[in-house]
Amino acid sequence: MSTKQFRQLSGLFFIVGAIMINIPYTLLIMNFDYPDILRAPTAEILTKFQAGGNPLIYTWLAFAWIGIPILFGMIMLNQVLGKEKSPFLETATTIGVVGGVVQIIGLLRWVFVVPVLARLFTDPATDSVTKAAIPAVFIAVHQYGGVILGEHMGQFLTIIWMSMISAIIYKSPIFAKWVAWLGWIASAVFILAQTELFATVIPSFPVVNWAGLVGSLLWLLWMVVMGVYLVKYKD
Repeated sequence: MSTKQFRQLSGLFFIVGAIMINIPYTLLIMNFDYPDILRAPTAEILTKFQAGGNPLIYTWLAFAWIGIPILFGMIMLNQVLGKEKSPFLETATTIGVVGGVVQIIGLLRWVFVVPVLARLFTDPATDSVTKAAIPAVFIAVHQYGGVILGEHMGQFLTIIWMSMISAIIYKSPIFAKWVAWLGWIASAVFILAQTELFATVIPSFPVVNWAGLVGSLLWLLWMVVMGVYLVKYKD
């Protein structure tokens, strides 16, 4: 594979990954009231999840693994930007990949943990002691797998990767400088979404409600734009 083909493939991974991730996301909005359902009472979440059946589980599985192309893009971008000789490139790539993997692990709780809890909670044959314990188990899994791993560590590491890569591509001839600024703006907005996570343990913590959606959309847009530049650049 030539250098040009390698660079174009890395760009395609970013474009495909950023666009494809919207398919399961949209299905979850339509069929599971995502993401509002995440802060709903446990009984409502488990009951609605069980009602979704196997298609909902498959949707969550797709949502988790659809990020793989983006991980490939991150790794390949490391090689593409190697000529920039930035001392932070390897660190940024490692942070980005770890962040992506952590987010995948967090999402997979909806595939391998929540279905079991939802089935037990809604099964009339489940004894009262077990049923009473399920909400506590779900909250622990939800808070650890979702809030800590997926939303805090995963998103935070992704934000760091985006900020560092933006600093590197700012000096790269492949990209226009505004692409780096878009990455920095997306990072600044996305970091505000962390306020909602702290509010889960500190109810009085001020929340920027719009930051999660706007930040994630800007992140996806930035990756698409970056992918387009990687594909179209002429050596």
